[in-house]
Amino acid sequence: MGAILAVASSAVGLGNFLRFPGLAAKYGGGSFMIAYFVSLLLIGAPVAWAEWTMGRYGGRLGFHSSPGIFHTLLRRPWAKYLGVLGLAVPLVVSMYYMCVESWCLGYACMALSGGLDGVADFPKLFAAFTGATGDGDAVRFSPDKAGFFLIIALVINLFLLHRGISRGIEMACRVGMPLLIAIAVAILVRVLSLGTPDASKPGQNVLAALGFMWNPGELSTSLANPQLWLAAAGQVFFSLSVGMGIIITYASYLRRTDDVTLSSVTAVAANSFCEVALGGMITVPAAFLFLGAAGVAGGTFSLGFMVLPSVFTSMPAGMLFATGFFVLLFLAAVTSSISILQPVLAFLEEAFQLRRRTSIAWLAVLVIIGSSWATYFSGGLKAIDTMDFWVGNVSVFMLGTLVIVLFGWLVGIDKSWSEMHRGALLRVPGGFRLVMRYVTPLYLTTIFVLFLLREMLGWNFSLTTPRFEPKHYMTDLFGENSNPVAQLTVAFIAFVLLSCIALVAAGGRRWRNKPLPPHLRHSGLQKKHHRTTPPQ
Repeated sequence: MGAILAVASSAVGLGNFLRFPGLAAKYGGGSFMIAYFVSLLLIGAPVAWAEWTMGRYGGRLGFHSSPGIFHTLLRRPWAKYLGVLGLAVPLVVSMYYMCVESWCLGYACMALSGGLDGVADFPKLFAAFTGATGDGDAVRFSPDKAGFFLIIALVINLFLLHRGISRGIEMACRVGMPLLIAIAVAILVRVLSLGTPDASKPGQNVLAALGFMWNPGELSTSLANPQLWLAAAGQVFFSLSVGMGIIITYASYLRRTDDVTLSSVTAVAANSFCEVALGGMITVPAAFLFLGAAGVAGGTFSLGFMVLPSVFTSMPAGMLFATGFFVLLFLAAVTSSISILQPVLAFLEEAFQLRRRTSIAWLAVLVIIGSSWATYFSGGLKAIDTMDFWVGNVSVFMLGTLVIVLFGWLVGIDKSWSEMHRGALLRVPGGFRLVMRYVTPLYLTTIFVLFLLREMLGWNFSLTTPRFEPKHYMTDLFGENSNPVAQLTVAFIAFVLLSCIALVAAGGRRWRNKPLPPHLRHSGLQKKHHRTTPPQ
């Protein structure tokens, strides 16, 4: 249960209550739902099963990080480097995720103190609070700036991590997840009981809001839009925390016969419930009821920190529900961030035999540097946006593809399938053997290539009249209009990646001649070419 809650908590985060509703509104409600659930079946569940299986197997050999687990799966000198992204991705994601977490805490405090009541311009408030007005504007030690709340968020996260997996992470998840769901249900009931808030606008009622959320519109047109499928697949990856090395780490603490198929489905279902039944059903209908269809449009941050606060000010007892909503976001963010950081701690402890207190001290230095970087270079939120694209999107797709290829091809689908069902209470339908070996890798590769062509080169998805207009992720780095902050941030990400490679090289030396336990030789996932040289 602790592992399931930890994985579910890492998945249930800001993507559920901010990113998902924004995408659902942007891409036509029900049409997006169809693409979302197809991606969930063909990408989300298969990659999650693969990560749970490989994580549990690696844990039997005493490894709890992606580099160590990949090393023991393939027993080749280069294998450990395949897990570098499983170390770098959660580290960098945690750096900018802490910043957004501090925003949630700050808005919760402002709502509780009445600071959001009577605000006339929420976009201006958001820009001033987060420092989007200019670099360095958020680092002032003042309760009206995000930097003040970043310190509090860092202290809370490091304290929970210091208490360990059982007393810290698992305890926070056991308390935080039920509390999070309770708050979300209370807000959901309030939203769905609003009826028609403005009698002069009878079309903006609860049924119309639900229709806006769920009705698919013209399916033949919407489902033919490649951007819809890109958005749905990206949301599944971002939301389920697959492709980040998180699931692999938590599954490594299971016993050899603990179920992974049903545990994986349980974690995926918990995330999807919070995402669809709670996040989507709160945010989109609430915005529609007070602002209409035009008011729902907007990005992740605009919907959560600009649109919804104006909605709460229009509701009876609005500040009460605003406080509950932003506390909900903060709880979701905290349970995610502490789960995200555990893979890094696991690597430091197993590779260098560090005590937890020492490894947390090193991790604290890294996270403080990274989150301070994202907070200081806050002008236009350029640093956060750059980190999120290159790490939270591109690198996550790469690691997820690597995991499913490793499961189905490098190790072999027969061995992997057999190991996955060891002690299983749920038998995965046999058709998923073909899905995990062929469909998922092909689907992921296609989506990833289209994603790069669209988000970097600006392809219009036309084969007859193709047009390429490079997006800002490219122009920020190259050309006359390059952005120094984006360039420095990419250089910072590259430095973190190279540092992780160096750490894996140094820590992996002690794994080189580590023999397998006798009862595991020539069994399970392990290739027959393993090394049995005794330790020197």
